[in-house]
Amino acid sequence: MQTTLRNEINLVGTGLHSGRPARLRILPASAEYGIWFRRIDETRRDNLVAARYDNVSEAALCTRITNDAGVSISTIEHLMAALMGCGIHNALIEIDGPEVPIMDGSSDRFVREILKAGVKNLKASVRVIRVLERVGIQVDGVAVSIEPCENLEIDFMIDFPDAAIGRQHMHLNMANGAFVRELCSSRTFCRQADVETMQASGLALGGSYENAIVVDGDKVLSPGGMRHEDECVRHKMLDALGDLALAGAPLIGRYRGAKAGHAATNALLRKMFATPSSFEMVDCTETMAGNLPGVGVRKSDQRRVA
Repeated sequence: MQTTLRNEINLVGTGLHSGRPARLRILPASAEYGIWFRRIDETRRDNLVAARYDNVSEAALCTRITNDAGVSISTIEHLMAALMGCGIHNALIEIDGPEVPIMDGSSDRFVREILKAGVKNLKASVRVIRVLERVGIQVDGVAVSIEPCENLEIDFMIDFPDAAIGRQHMHLNMANGAFVRELCSSRTFCRQADVETMQASGLALGGSYENAIVVDGDKVLSPGGMRHEDECVRHKMLDALGDLALAGAPLIGRYRGAKAGHAATNALLRKMFATPSSFEMVDCTETMAGNLPGVGVRKSDQRRVA
């Protein structure tokens, strides 16, 4: 069955790049609605933006979606990952600014509030996108692909010169709450030199040691260090799930990313949808439905973080 929230969610936080405070309200929605954002501070233009891959207008440091009227919302990936990872198919997200709050740099707070609000089943079957043949792209040393698989799986590799990160690899079947247990608390990360460069350019104005892992060579500058030894690759998988959620329906396939980011994942989705033979839309079988991300998630699945 399709799902939505049982109760609405209200959050307040600061945007990572804009440094602006924002109020966020996530509302239940009816079956077949999908995930939409509404910029309530925009009153003279169309302020509804569908959370879809073909609305992505920027995908360098974060994922931004924009509608035909030019209204945009950025840094949506952590919230989208939380919604998909908790099995929410339909919701309206109201926000009074241009950027989703960064919270602690992970999906942890969003997941916590979703599980607290509860999940409501709707009287409509879930349709999924099943990958039928491999699609891949490679640009400037970045490679991503998606191929047939029985469930949604994510396989990711990163390789950074900083010894605090280095080379990391993880492969995870996203079925049955794996996102909540293994990925949702993993934070965004960056190098100290990159922070200084971005802030000098007017970016990452809301960034701090409290909402990102900041490294400098072999040192982790953020208080408390890493939540997981391989937290950085786990966060890249979190980002990938959030960007894959923009397909508009749950995906059944194996995603592989090597040093990839938001732009590569969006380019992969665009190529897949431009290749009709590579996928099909099907009604979920009982087996498929039971293995979708978020199915069977419990509050106890979420780990406590400092």
